[in-house]
Amino acid sequence: MENKRLQKLKTEIKNLHRSVSILKELFNSKHSGFTLDGRLVGDIGEVIAEELFQIKLHTKLVKYYDAITLYEPELNVQIKATFKESLTYNHQPDYYIGIKMNENGEYKVIYNGPGKYIHQEYSHRKGIGEKLLSFPIKKLEEISSNIHKTERIRMRDSAVTGKIKVN
Repeated sequence: MENKRLQKLKTEIKNLHRSVSILKELFNSKHSGFTLDGRLVGDIGEVIAEELFQIKLHTKLVKYYDAITLYEPELNVQIKATFKESLTYNHQPDYYIGIKMNENGEYKVIYNGPGKYIHQEYSHRKGIGEKLLSFPIKKLEEISSNIHKTERIRMRDSAVTGKIKVN
């Protein structure tokens, strides 16, 4: 006979799989996404970005990039999301979107702009542009706050901005 914690674990695993099925139905652009083996947070961040910004997610995995802008010039977009206090960066993308998510379901766009500004700020750091590195959310917000609106990815007209703050 299983103990109560293992029984509860089974129930919660079933709930996770049910939630993943619902997310796949809601967001067709991520039909092969929302896996529970390490990509779930990133996939959720990608669909949040797709709902907010004028981007189209790639239907297949593309090294370093998750989406492309829907307007000219078409530029590549890397999207990173986290529940932690830092976001990762591993090369200099055309555009970088960073999203901080919270357990209550709310989220905040931490960074929206060219990846070159992160690269410039951390050019002194060993491995910048070569390997996956973590950067504090506070610093990324600071860098993003100095990016002119003409250098940001355009918002969708239908983007719901209720409780979110978009830098």
